[in-house]
Amino acid sequence: MTDAQSLTLVRALHTVIYLVMAGASLVVLYAGITGAHGPWLWVAAALVAVESAVFAAFGLKCPLTAIAVKYGATRNGTYDTFLPERITRWTFAVFGPVILLGFGLLVVRWGL
Repeated sequence: MTDAQSLTLVRALHTVIYLVMAGASLVVLYAGITGAHGPWLWVAAALVAVESAVFAAFGLKCPLTAIAVKYGATRNGTYDTFLPERITRWTFAVFGPVILLGFGLLVVRWGL
């Protein structure tokens, strides 16, 4: 497999993971606001917890970004996802508070 093919594969995987994690973060927030719950909440919460642990373990950087750079991703062209950089640059600033607020509301709601 060429570097270009590997980069395409990494970008595709990273895009899918990004979208799933964005959805999971919003599910946690929705549950915190509305009190809705079910098995889907536990799946979303587990995904967010694992993603947060991975992110923290890699120094608040996504390990897939480093792999994408290894295969030729640059800020000037194709980067680490297929999403526009103007969206992904705000990931930490947007989803950090969404996740904290969602889990915080769940803690308050459940009286933990």
